[in-house]
Amino acid sequence: MRLPTFATALVLTALAGSVQAADLRDRLYDPAGGVMVVAHRACHAAAPSRGLTTAVPENSLAALERCIALGVDVVEIDVRRTQDGALVLMHDPKVDRTTTGKGKVSDLTLGELQDLRLKVGGVATQAPPPTLSAFLRVARGRILVNLDIKEDGPTAAQVARLVHDVVADDWVLFKARADLGAAPIADQPLYKNLAFMPIVGGKGARHADQLGAIATAQASGAQAIPAVELDALKKDGFAAVRDAARAAHVRVWTNSLAGKGVKGGPGTAGDSHALTDPDKAWGGLIAEGVNVVQTDYPAALLDYLNERDLRGRTSTAIAVAEVGSPATALIGASARGR
Repeated sequence: MRLPTFATALVLTALAGSVQAADLRDRLYDPAGGVMVVAHRACHAAAPSRGLTTAVPENSLAALERCIALGVDVVEIDVRRTQDGALVLMHDPKVDRTTTGKGKVSDLTLGELQDLRLKVGGVATQAPPPTLSAFLRVARGRILVNLDIKEDGPTAAQVARLVHDVVADDWVLFKARADLGAAPIADQPLYKNLAFMPIVGGKGARHADQLGAIATAQASGAQAIPAVELDALKKDGFAAVRDAARAAHVRVWTNSLAGKGVKGGPGTAGDSHALTDPDKAWGGLIAEGVNVVQTDYPAALLDYLNERDLRGRTSTAIAVAEVGSPATALIGASARGR
Protein backbone atom coordinates (compact mmCIF):
# COMPACT_ATOMS: atom_id res chain seq x y z
CA MET A 1 0.00 0.00 0.00
CA ARG A 2 2.98 2.32 0.28
CA LEU A 3 3.19 3.11 -3.42
CA PRO A 4 -0.46 4.14 -3.94
CA THR A 5 -0.33 6.19 -0.73
CA PHE A 6 2.83 7.98 -1.84
CA ALA A 7 1.42 8.59 -5.32
CA THR A 8 -1.80 9.96 -3.84
CA ALA A 9 0.22 12.32 -1.66
CA LEU A 10 2.08 13.64 -4.71
CA VAL A 11 -1.19 14.24 -6.56
CA LEU A 12 -2.75 16.04 -3.59
CA THR A 13 0.38 18.20 -3.19
CA ALA A 14 0.29 19.17 -6.87
CA LEU A 15 -3.42 19.98 -6.70
CA ALA A 16 -2.93 22.12 -3.58
CA GLY A 17 -0.21 24.07 -5.36
CA SER A 18 -2.41 24.54 -8.42
CA VAL A 19 -5.30 25.84 -6.30
CA GLN A 20 -2.97 28.24 -4.50
CA ALA A 21 -1.48 29.43 -7.79
CA ALA A 22 -4.86 29.97 -9.41
CA ASP A 23 -6.16 31.94 -6.41
CA LEU A 24 -3.19 34.29 -6.38
CA ARG A 25 -3.25 34.72 -10.14
CA ASP A 26 -6.96 35.47 -10.16
CA ARG A 27 -6.53 38.08 -7.44
CA LEU A 28 -3.80 39.79 -9.42
CA TYR A 29 -6.07 40.05 -12.45
CA ASP A 30 -8.97 41.32 -10.30
CA PRO A 31 -8.58 45.05 -9.46
CA ALA A 32 -11.37 44.70 -6.88
CA GLY A 33 -9.55 41.87 -5.08
CA GLY A 34 -8.07 43.96 -2.26
CA VAL A 35 -4.61 45.46 -1.82
CA MET A 36 -1.79 43.08 -2.74
CA VAL A 37 1.69 43.10 -1.19
CA VAL A 38 4.95 42.80 -3.14
CA ALA A 39 8.23 42.14 -1.33
CA HIS A 40 11.04 44.22 -2.86
CA ARG A 41 14.05 41.92 -3.45
CA ALA A 42 12.12 39.29 -1.44
CA CYS A 43 11.50 39.40 2.32
CA HIS A 44 14.97 40.32 3.56
CA ALA A 45 14.02 42.65 6.43
CA ALA A 46 13.34 41.56 10.00
CA ALA A 47 9.65 41.17 10.88
CA PRO A 48 9.43 41.56 14.68
CA SER A 49 5.62 41.46 14.72
CA ARG A 50 5.88 37.93 13.30
CA GLY A 51 8.71 36.83 15.60
CA LEU A 52 11.40 37.22 12.91
CA THR A 53 13.97 39.43 14.61
CA THR A 54 16.89 39.16 12.18
CA ALA A 55 17.35 40.08 8.53
CA VAL A 56 18.27 37.64 5.76
CA PRO A 57 20.05 38.39 2.45
CA GLU A 58 18.06 40.07 -0.28
CA ASN A 59 17.30 38.04 -3.42
CA SER A 60 17.92 34.82 -1.50
CA LEU A 61 16.10 31.52 -1.02
CA ALA A 62 15.86 32.33 2.70
CA ALA A 63 14.09 35.60 1.82
CA LEU A 64 11.74 33.66 -0.47
CA GLU A 65 10.82 31.22 2.30
CA ARG A 66 10.21 34.15 4.64
CA CYS A 67 7.82 35.71 2.11
CA ILE A 68 5.86 32.49 1.87
CA ALA A 69 5.72 32.10 5.65
CA LEU A 70 4.44 35.67 5.99
CA GLY A 71 1.72 35.20 3.35
CA VAL A 72 3.08 37.80 0.92
CA ASP A 73 1.36 37.82 -2.47
CA VAL A 74 4.26 38.61 -4.81
CA VAL A 75 8.03 38.36 -4.50
CA GLU A 76 10.07 40.76 -6.67
CA ILE A 77 13.57 39.63 -7.68
CA ASP A 78 16.42 40.98 -9.82
CA VAL A 79 17.94 38.95 -12.65
CA ARG A 80 21.40 39.26 -14.26
CA ARG A 81 23.61 37.17 -16.56
CA THR A 82 27.01 35.79 -15.66
CA GLN A 83 29.97 35.80 -18.03
CA ASP A 84 29.08 32.29 -19.21
CA GLY A 85 25.40 33.13 -19.71
CA ALA A 86 23.82 31.77 -16.52
CA LEU A 87 20.84 33.63 -15.04
CA VAL A 88 21.31 34.56 -11.38
CA LEU A 89 19.69 36.79 -8.77
CA MET A 90 21.59 40.00 -8.05
CA HIS A 91 20.38 43.59 -7.86
CA ASP A 92 23.63 45.50 -8.32
CA PRO A 93 25.91 45.21 -11.37
CA LYS A 94 28.68 44.28 -8.92
CA VAL A 95 28.66 41.60 -6.24
CA ASP A 96 30.61 43.74 -3.73
CA ARG A 97 27.70 44.95 -1.57
CA THR A 98 25.78 41.70 -1.17
CA THR A 99 28.43 38.94 -1.30
CA THR A 100 31.90 38.04 -0.06
CA GLY A 101 33.36 38.72 -3.51
CA LYS A 102 34.20 41.66 -5.74
CA GLY A 103 33.60 42.51 -9.38
CA LYS A 104 30.82 42.62 -11.95
CA VAL A 105 28.35 39.78 -12.29
CA SER A 106 28.97 39.92 -16.04
CA ASP A 107 32.70 39.28 -15.49
CA LEU A 108 32.19 36.19 -13.29
CA THR A 109 31.32 32.65 -14.33
CA LEU A 110 28.51 30.81 -12.61
CA GLY A 111 31.06 28.63 -10.83
CA GLU A 112 32.92 31.68 -9.54
CA LEU A 113 29.68 33.31 -8.42
CA GLN A 114 28.51 30.26 -6.53
CA ASP A 115 31.82 30.07 -4.69
CA LEU A 116 30.78 33.38 -3.09
CA ARG A 117 28.50 33.71 -0.06
CA LEU A 118 25.65 36.15 0.42
CA LYS A 119 26.01 38.75 3.16
CA VAL A 120 23.48 40.38 5.47
CA GLY A 121 24.51 43.38 7.54
CA GLY A 122 28.06 42.85 6.33
CA VAL A 123 28.19 39.31 7.75
CA ALA A 124 28.65 36.31 5.46
CA THR A 125 26.06 33.53 5.43
CA GLN A 126 26.42 29.96 4.17
CA ALA A 127 24.28 30.61 1.08
CA PRO A 128 25.58 31.38 -2.42
CA PRO A 129 23.65 33.68 -4.75
CA PRO A 130 20.82 31.55 -6.22
CA THR A 131 20.26 30.88 -9.87
CA LEU A 132 16.93 31.95 -11.33
CA SER A 133 16.11 28.33 -12.09
CA ALA A 134 16.64 27.25 -8.47
CA PHE A 135 14.55 30.16 -7.19
CA LEU A 136 11.63 29.40 -9.48
CA ARG A 137 11.66 25.70 -8.61
CA VAL A 138 11.42 26.53 -4.91
CA ALA A 139 8.69 29.13 -5.43
CA ARG A 140 6.32 27.09 -7.63
CA GLY A 141 2.67 27.14 -6.56
CA ARG A 142 3.40 29.09 -3.38
CA ILE A 143 3.76 32.74 -4.41
CA LEU A 144 3.73 35.02 -7.47
CA VAL A 145 7.15 35.97 -8.84
CA ASN A 146 7.83 39.37 -10.45
CA LEU A 147 11.04 39.53 -12.51
CA ASP A 148 13.09 42.72 -12.73
CA ILE A 149 15.48 41.90 -15.57
CA LYS A 150 18.38 44.31 -15.08
CA GLU A 151 19.98 43.99 -18.53
CA ASP A 152 18.74 44.84 -22.01
CA GLY A 153 19.29 42.82 -25.16
CA PRO A 154 18.92 39.05 -25.30
CA THR A 155 18.53 38.52 -21.55
CA ALA A 156 14.73 38.84 -21.57
CA ALA A 157 14.42 36.21 -24.28
CA GLN A 158 16.72 33.88 -22.35
CA VAL A 159 14.66 34.40 -19.19
CA ALA A 160 11.46 33.64 -21.11
CA ARG A 161 12.97 30.38 -22.42
CA LEU A 162 13.98 29.39 -18.89
CA VAL A 163 10.48 30.17 -17.58
CA HIS A 164 9.05 27.87 -20.26
CA ASP A 165 11.65 25.18 -19.50
CA VAL A 166 10.78 25.03 -15.80
CA VAL A 167 7.04 25.18 -16.60
CA ALA A 168 6.64 28.52 -14.84
CA ASP A 169 4.55 30.20 -17.57
CA ASP A 170 1.48 30.52 -15.36
CA TRP A 171 3.07 32.07 -12.29
CA VAL A 172 5.83 34.50 -13.34
CA LEU A 173 5.22 38.15 -14.19
CA PHE A 174 7.46 39.97 -16.69
CA LYS A 175 7.64 43.75 -16.98
CA ALA A 176 9.28 46.39 -19.17
CA ARG A 177 9.13 50.13 -19.69
CA ALA A 178 6.52 51.36 -22.19
CA ASP A 179 7.05 54.45 -24.33
CA LEU A 180 4.60 56.89 -25.88
CA GLY A 181 3.22 55.52 -29.14
CA ALA A 182 4.41 51.96 -28.52
CA ALA A 183 2.13 49.06 -29.41
CA PRO A 184 1.02 46.81 -26.53
CA ILE A 185 4.17 45.04 -25.34
CA ALA A 186 2.14 42.14 -23.91
CA ASP A 187 1.25 41.17 -27.50
CA GLN A 188 4.88 40.71 -28.56
CA PRO A 189 5.79 37.09 -29.45
CA LEU A 190 8.31 37.04 -26.58
CA TYR A 191 5.47 37.25 -24.04
CA LYS A 192 3.08 34.77 -25.66
CA ASN A 193 1.44 32.71 -22.89
CA LEU A 194 3.27 34.78 -20.26
CA ALA A 195 1.96 37.45 -17.89
CA PHE A 196 3.31 40.92 -18.67
CA MET A 197 3.02 44.29 -16.93
CA PRO A 198 4.02 47.61 -18.54
CA ILE A 199 5.95 50.22 -16.57
CA VAL A 200 4.93 53.85 -17.13
CA GLY A 201 7.66 56.24 -16.02
CA GLY A 202 7.91 59.97 -15.51
CA LYS A 203 10.46 60.20 -18.33
CA GLY A 204 8.18 58.40 -20.76
CA ALA A 205 6.38 61.56 -21.86
CA ARG A 206 6.37 65.30 -21.20
CA HIS A 207 2.71 65.71 -20.26
CA ALA A 208 0.37 63.92 -17.88
CA ASP A 209 -2.21 63.15 -20.55
CA GLN A 210 0.51 61.48 -22.61
CA LEU A 211 1.45 59.28 -19.65
CA GLY A 212 -2.19 58.27 -19.34
CA ALA A 213 -2.24 57.52 -23.07
CA ILE A 214 0.70 55.13 -22.64
CA ALA A 215 -1.22 53.18 -20.00
CA THR A 216 -4.37 53.11 -22.14
CA ALA A 217 -2.45 51.86 -25.18
CA GLN A 218 -0.66 49.15 -23.22
CA ALA A 219 -3.94 47.86 -21.79
CA SER A 220 -5.61 47.72 -25.21
CA GLY A 221 -3.89 44.65 -26.63
CA ALA A 222 -5.24 41.19 -27.33
CA GLN A 223 -3.51 39.77 -24.25
CA ALA A 224 -4.78 41.14 -20.96
CA ILE A 225 -2.38 42.78 -18.53
CA PRO A 226 -2.93 42.56 -14.76
CA ALA A 227 -1.53 45.96 -13.78
CA VAL A 228 0.41 49.07 -14.71
CA GLU A 229 3.51 49.83 -12.65
CA LEU A 230 4.24 53.48 -11.85
CA ASP A 231 7.81 54.78 -11.93
CA ALA A 232 8.82 58.23 -10.65
CA LEU A 233 5.53 59.93 -11.56
CA LYS A 234 4.65 63.38 -10.30
CA LYS A 235 1.18 64.11 -8.97
CA ASP A 236 -0.52 64.91 -12.30
CA GLY A 237 1.14 62.00 -14.06
CA PHE A 238 0.13 59.66 -11.25
CA ALA A 239 -3.49 60.73 -11.52
CA ALA A 240 -3.53 60.32 -15.30
CA VAL A 241 -2.02 56.83 -15.23
CA ARG A 242 -4.23 55.77 -12.32
CA ASP A 243 -7.36 56.94 -14.15
CA ALA A 244 -6.28 55.14 -17.33
CA ALA A 245 -5.66 51.92 -15.39
CA ARG A 246 -9.04 52.18 -13.69
CA ALA A 247 -10.77 52.71 -17.04
CA ALA A 248 -9.00 49.61 -18.37
CA HIS A 249 -9.97 47.59 -15.26
CA VAL A 250 -6.37 46.77 -14.30
CA ARG A 251 -4.47 47.25 -11.08
CA VAL A 252 -2.27 50.20 -10.13
CA TRP A 253 1.12 49.00 -8.87
CA THR A 254 3.76 51.20 -7.28
CA ASN A 255 6.96 50.93 -5.29
CA SER A 256 6.60 52.66 -1.92
CA LEU A 257 10.32 53.41 -1.60
CA ALA A 258 10.54 57.21 -1.45
CA GLY A 259 10.49 58.79 -4.90
CA LYS A 260 10.51 55.48 -6.77
CA GLY A 261 6.85 55.18 -7.69
CA VAL A 262 5.37 58.61 -7.05
CA LYS A 263 7.15 61.95 -6.60
CA GLY A 264 5.48 64.89 -4.90
CA GLY A 265 2.15 63.14 -4.49
CA PRO A 266 0.43 60.68 -2.14
CA GLY A 267 2.65 58.28 -0.26
CA THR A 268 5.89 60.11 -1.02
CA ALA A 269 7.09 59.62 2.56
CA GLY A 270 8.02 56.15 1.39
CA ASP A 271 9.35 53.16 3.24
CA SER A 272 11.69 55.31 5.33
CA HIS A 273 8.63 56.31 7.42
CA ALA A 274 6.63 53.12 7.03
CA LEU A 275 7.42 51.65 10.43
CA THR A 276 6.58 54.84 12.33
CA ASP A 277 3.82 56.35 10.19
CA PRO A 278 2.27 53.76 7.86
CA ASP A 279 -0.69 56.03 7.13
CA LYS A 280 1.75 58.49 5.58
CA ALA A 281 3.86 55.88 3.84
CA TRP A 282 1.12 53.59 2.53
CA GLY A 283 -2.27 55.04 3.44
CA GLY A 284 -2.01 57.94 1.01
CA LEU A 285 -1.16 55.68 -1.89
CA ILE A 286 -4.03 53.33 -1.15
CA ALA A 287 -6.51 56.16 -0.63
CA GLU A 288 -5.58 57.53 -4.07
CA GLY A 289 -6.18 54.22 -5.83
CA VAL A 290 -3.00 52.16 -5.62
CA ASN A 291 -3.87 48.51 -5.00
CA VAL A 292 -0.49 46.78 -5.38
CA VAL A 293 2.26 48.09 -3.10
CA GLN A 294 5.89 47.02 -3.35
CA THR A 295 7.88 47.52 -0.15
CA ASP A 296 10.98 46.54 1.81
CA TYR A 297 8.72 45.92 4.84
CA PRO A 298 6.06 43.47 3.64
CA ALA A 299 5.24 42.12 7.12
CA ALA A 300 4.51 45.61 8.44
CA LEU A 301 2.41 46.38 5.36
CA LEU A 302 0.45 43.15 5.81
CA ASP A 303 -0.20 44.08 9.46
CA TYR A 304 -1.36 47.55 8.37
CA LEU A 305 -3.72 46.18 5.72
CA ASN A 306 -5.13 43.48 7.99
CA GLU A 307 -5.85 45.99 10.76
CA ARG A 308 -7.83 48.10 8.28
CA ASP A 309 -9.47 45.17 6.45
CA LEU A 310 -7.93 46.20 3.13
CA ARG A 311 -6.69 42.80 1.98
CA GLY A 312 -9.94 41.65 0.39
CA ARG A 313 -10.10 37.93 -0.28
CA THR A 314 -6.77 36.40 0.64
CA SER A 315 -5.09 33.23 -0.47
CA THR A 316 -5.09 29.98 1.49
CA ALA A 317 -1.30 29.76 1.72
CA ILE A 318 0.17 27.00 3.84
CA ALA A 319 2.53 28.40 6.48
CA VAL A 320 6.07 27.05 6.20
CA ALA A 321 9.22 27.29 8.26
CA GLU A 322 11.94 29.82 7.43
CA VAL A 323 14.03 27.08 5.88
CA GLY A 324 11.20 25.03 4.44
CA SER A 325 10.64 22.20 2.03
CA PRO A 326 11.17 22.74 -1.69
CA ALA A 327 8.30 24.16 -3.75
CA THR A 328 7.67 26.68 -6.64
CA ALA A 329 5.71 29.97 -7.99
CA LEU A 330 2.92 31.38 -10.41
CA ILE A 331 0.85 33.80 -12.65
CA GLY A 332 -0.19 34.36 -16.24
CA ALA A 333 -2.74 31.78 -17.34
CA SER A 334 -5.38 34.44 -16.76
CA ALA A 335 -3.60 36.42 -19.45
CA ARG A 336 -4.62 33.75 -21.93
CA GLY A 337 -8.05 33.82 -23.53
CA ARG A 338 -9.09 37.11 -21.97
